[in-house]
Amino acid sequence: MTLAINDVAPDFKAETTDGPIQFHDWIGDSWAVLFSHPKDFTPVCTTELGYMARIKPEFDKRGVKIIGLSVDPLDRHAGWARDIEETQGHAPNFPMIADIDYNVSKLYGMLPAAVSGDPTVRTPADNQTVRNVFVVGPDKKVKLILVYPMTTGRNFDEVLRVIDSLQLTARHKVATPVNWQSGDDVIIAGSVSDDDARKQYPDGWHAPKPYIRIVPQPGS
Repeated sequence: MTLAINDVAPDFKAETTDGPIQFHDWIGDSWAVLFSHPKDFTPVCTTELGYMARIKPEFDKRGVKIIGLSVDPLDRHAGWARDIEETQGHAPNFPMIADIDYNVSKLYGMLPAAVSGDPTVRTPADNQTVRNVFVVGPDKKVKLILVYPMTTGRNFDEVLRVIDSLQLTARHKVATPVNWQSGDDVIIAGSVSDDDARKQYPDGWHAPKPYIRIVPQPGS
């Protein structure tokens, strides 16, 4: 299955380090980040899980739930969590899915449908496509898909930046320009006519070209 932005995120049941979940019910009215790992006790992912645990309050402030995934079983997740705390200073403080039947990985297009067998005998190279980040909105639709190679650690500060943009543009008819950070100027969406824009922005806008209408970031 190939997922695209604005597709409904596949629902699933799974065992996690916080107990069983039904994904859509677990999300509720929140936003969610699902990020996946090819194998427990992998070095790059160890650093990522520790960093994600450290910055989890930033996701909490934005109403975003975090959930991780690896194909290894729960008891290995527990041992890995101890290593993560020892080496990174923070243990995972969010649920980790034990995707031992590869169901979630297949639903989200991270492993081929034909994959089967004991996950503990698979190597990280066998699972190397499982290096994804999915941001899911309260409407249960996929808002962002990132796919990383095995050798490059993910940038979760960038995920926070994109979530800020997604949440802002969901509330207002604007788009965010290159390298935008929260508080920077934004662009009036192309779907908004000049007449409608004048009603929303009576002070006008800066337009280096007619199709680039720049305004201060609207309030929430």
